[in-house]
Amino acid sequence: MPEVKTSQFVTASAAAMLDPKLRRALDRVGVGFDVARRSAISEVTEEAWEEWREEARSIKIHTLDHLDYYLELLHDNVTAAGGQVHFAADAAEANAIVSHLAQNRGVKVATKSKSMVSEELELNPVLESLGIEVYETDLGEYIIQLAGETPSHLVAPALHKSKEDVAELFAAKLGLPYDEDIERMAAAARTALRDKFMQADLGISGANFVVAETGTLVIVTNEGNGRLCTSAPRMHIGITGMEKVIPSMQDLAIFLRLLPRSATGQRISSYVSMVTGPRREDDEDGPEEFHLILVDNGRSRMLRDPKLREALYCIRCGACLNICPVYQRVGGHAYGWVYPGPIGAVVSPMLTGLKESKSLPQASSLCGACREACPVKINIPRMLLELRHRTAESENPQERASSRSERFLAGAYARLMRTPGRMALAARIGRIAQRLLPGMPKPSSSKNRSWISRVPLPLLSRWTRARDLPPLPSKSFRQVWQDELSEDTRG
Repeated sequence: MPEVKTSQFVTASAAAMLDPKLRRALDRVGVGFDVARRSAISEVTEEAWEEWREEARSIKIHTLDHLDYYLELLHDNVTAAGGQVHFAADAAEANAIVSHLAQNRGVKVATKSKSMVSEELELNPVLESLGIEVYETDLGEYIIQLAGETPSHLVAPALHKSKEDVAELFAAKLGLPYDEDIERMAAAARTALRDKFMQADLGISGANFVVAETGTLVIVTNEGNGRLCTSAPRMHIGITGMEKVIPSMQDLAIFLRLLPRSATGQRISSYVSMVTGPRREDDEDGPEEFHLILVDNGRSRMLRDPKLREALYCIRCGACLNICPVYQRVGGHAYGWVYPGPIGAVVSPMLTGLKESKSLPQASSLCGACREACPVKINIPRMLLELRHRTAESENPQERASSRSERFLAGAYARLMRTPGRMALAARIGRIAQRLLPGMPKPSSSKNRSWISRVPLPLLSRWTRARDLPPLPSKSFRQVWQDELSEDTRG
């Protein structure tokens, strides 16, 4: 698997928030996607949208409950269509299968359609180590490949790049004159990739869905690269997670209504490519060989977990990223692995290990916007709370998100709150101590009390880095209650 940097989330997110270029990119693109999604929903009406969501969720629940049956059915139908199915337990096994096929067939050039699972496997360096030239052909993926970076968004991998960044990149890597015109840059990328499509011995794609009923791999794109990758080379390898299987073509119809509207606000994507086996005798084009690699890589562990298996319903539309206040501040790279945003904060700890990713479940305000935006109604906040519970209660110290000092302070606070006398004493001490802390006046609504701008104590010091702390009132709620009750009694 690629280098996992999820443990660096706190420092990476702090740095990301100070990047003005990233801030502008996130404001421009992420918000635009969500506005388009809402417009697409209003067009079909909220009632119809909710019906589609419920139906899609039911399909996912049913499929995962009977996943062994549908995987076997998929295997039988892909094989009947002339293809081959490979099951990979982990990233190493998946990469070994691709490497073996590529070496045996003498592959020199490989073109790739967008595939998050291949990013998860870090497939490109494996193939390059064998002397194979690998080219990403999705425009966003091509840009970040030239930049030597990883995707920052599930749908828009180069979301963090401005047109100026891309112009500089094309000038440096492709030897082109500096040109910020978006249409001309896209045309330059097409020209650079056109020969690669024709030279490729191997086409690699991901899959948005795999239909068990027919053995069909489905790719949803807005560029023609997916179709070229799957039809022009003599061998096509589809790589996807085993959770992408759905029962039938009828079920696919529901997801094709939900996915483009949730991802980009489109009624339907520009291309919906369906691949069923290799080329037949009467076909004009298509590969001589078709291989489907179904990847586990931790998904079975998620499937066995009744509290977290819901994350496998995800169709990778990116809607939860576009609405998330945390993602909108820090972007995708801060999450430190392939899957960013709210769904990534659930999936990454399950696939890479809670020890490595224990900070990610904390990366949420639990506002619930991700659940409302999700086209399959995944309850992401509930799963984040479950992971937070595990990081708090884990018997493994390396999986705990809190430090010893934080746990000590939390325990001391609990003991304090259980005893009214201790609480009253602490409040009196706090009122005296706060006079020594730097403060700043607030509007008259605060009754002329100075708010505290800095507290040099653990936990509270973090709070006052970005906001002021209200001072302790002169009377506790208990004292106010007693005084007013006494007045009522005297009255």
